[in-house]
Amino acid sequence: MVSDFLLALALILFIEGTLYALFPDGMKRMMVSVLETPSHTLRIFGLVVSVLGVVFVWILRG
Repeated sequence: MVSDFLLALALILFIEGTLYALFPDGMKRMMVSVLETPSHTLRIFGLVVSVLGVVFVWILRG
């Protein structure tokens, strides 16, 4: 269980690092966009993505 969690964290780091390496200007634009987005919108988006992540893990680990 702990190894699955650590593997998931490593995968997140890999994907995010790859995005910054391949699209640095796009990531900068995204950061500016996030700063301009209202907090309640970010909160709702974060909650939806978190729930989707849990559902996907639940389905895959089934």
